[in-house]
Amino acid sequence: MAEFADRAEVRVQAGHGGNGCASVHREKFKPLGGPNGGNGGRGGDVIIEVDPGVTTLLDFHRRPVRRAGNGKPGLGGNRNGGDGADLVLKVPDGTVIKTADGEQLADLTGAGTRYVAAAGGRGGLGNAALASTKRKAPGFALRGEPGPELHLVLELKTVADAGLVGFPNAGKSSLIAAMSAARPKIADYPFTTLTPNLGVVEAGHVQFVVADVPGLIPGASGGKGLGLDFLRHVERCTVLVHVLDCAIDEPGRDPLSDLDALEAELAAYADLTGALMAGKPRIVALNKIDIPAARELADLVEPELAARGLTVQRVSAASTEGLRDLAFSMASVIAAARAAAPPAEPTRLVLRPQPVAGPDFELVATGDNSFRVIGDKPRRWILQTDFSNDEAVGYLADRLAKLGIEQALAQAGATAGAEVLIGEEDNSVVFDWDPGVSADGAALGPRGTDIRLG
Repeated sequence: MAEFADRAEVRVQAGHGGNGCASVHREKFKPLGGPNGGNGGRGGDVIIEVDPGVTTLLDFHRRPVRRAGNGKPGLGGNRNGGDGADLVLKVPDGTVIKTADGEQLADLTGAGTRYVAAAGGRGGLGNAALASTKRKAPGFALRGEPGPELHLVLELKTVADAGLVGFPNAGKSSLIAAMSAARPKIADYPFTTLTPNLGVVEAGHVQFVVADVPGLIPGASGGKGLGLDFLRHVERCTVLVHVLDCAIDEPGRDPLSDLDALEAELAAYADLTGALMAGKPRIVALNKIDIPAARELADLVEPELAARGLTVQRVSAASTEGLRDLAFSMASVIAAARAAAPPAEPTRLVLRPQPVAGPDFELVATGDNSFRVIGDKPRRWILQTDFSNDEAVGYLADRLAKLGIEQALAQAGATAGAEVLIGEEDNSVVFDWDPGVSADGAALGPRGTDIRLG
């Protein structure tokens, strides 16, 4: 089983709201003492939170379906149901949350940062809360709203100050092992490192994080090799360190051509995703100079690299030569970037309430004398209604009429028997409209009934 995962798909289900209770107070000599049904509890939210102790998304591969707690139903005696337990999903720093269609919902950086991915359903009102001058003892209660179910994609973009960029076997893992306490697996593999490695490096008074990300090959921006799985890990780095193998013995490859290939892939990725790559400072590390032939090649290419305006460091992970100078070069760039950055502000919860202006519903003609009602309120009211209870159905009719749907149907030219659909397109509730039936709630029958539906 792999020990690291930087992308995962997860299905989350917010908790359902608890049903309201339809109850009547009863005691000796007072058989109908009034409604006392409590409200249902709220369903639990699904919350995604950054936890510094979590470094991988592997747990979501093992358990890809997560559900929050459901709200408890209301009880008699005006007792409200308990709220469902929130589900808090811990993710690494730098996790991006997207929909299955690729729309970005949140970019979580910083310990404790939270995002409510799915809000729990509201609890249904009990009959005590539904009592009015017209309905003194309602024989029904509202159902709890179902919690939404979402399909989310989690992607981890490594949070590091410096990113080591290079071809497979360029020596990036060896460098990070020599410069920090990180201990990646190092060997002459015929393939690249498969997971990012993070190490903490100190240079004077500057402490920073270095990422050894999976090796890059030509065509990665188009999905070749690890492709985008590599490239997204360098987006957040302050400085990119091109690790060039000076001991390479492959036809058509040398440090300069390797550098050009790396830059071409970074530019292609930036064009594809809009990531800011061009403005990041670059440092070139000519690696493996402990080998005599590699040292000679470094002597040849260093002037050309310097002529391009690049900072060049000759290093050897095996002998540690040049590592101190490389660390201080990275620290200088990182310290300057930190000094120029605006002061960090405390994390704030941003509330974005829905606008109150505009109609509560939209009436759309779907055919000859057929109409669909679109809107959040009508949709929620349908979900809250117990259609096995005639009084509850009558209450729904009164709510819809008060909202203006009856008037809108008349203005749209609907005639008696018009088909009216409300709710989700694949699971709508269908009514036959009768403009001759009163919808003011004045003609009620015994509890649980409505004479208009007789």
